[in-house]
Amino acid sequence: CRLVAIPGFADQRGRLSVIDGPPLVPFQPRRFYYLYEIPTDAHRGCHAHKTEKEFVVALVGSFKVSVTDGSSRKEFELKSPDWGLYVPPMVWHELHGFAPGSVCAVVASEPYNSGACYYVYEEFLHALRQRTV
Repeated sequence: CRLVAIPGFADQRGRLSVIDGPPLVPFQPRRFYYLYEIPTDAHRGCHAHKTEKEFVVALVGSFKVSVTDGSSRKEFELKSPDWGLYVPPMVWHELHGFAPGSVCAVVASEPYNSGACYYVYEEFLHALRQRTV
């Protein structure tokens, strides 16, 4: 996972930021969705994609994203629409610590497919172990 600066333009009319896909994000966007009216104690995500790549942005407010590849864990705080977090496949991710009124946007590399995720952490770890055997 890595933070990526999102290019923006500003003038007297306001600011505009652009996510065009490569090279900003290392995939061609195929889906866009957003989360809003999120309770401050909510935990979202809590899964790992088998092949999908995602780019997560705090459009409004702030929240944290905890990620792990099964061996190391890192936490990112997203608090500006000028930065996004690239989440590659096979990374368990959890969004939490939402500030009131936050809006989370996600650009994804694939259409929605509930069968293309690990929703149980132990199954995710097992799949990682199988890859290294």
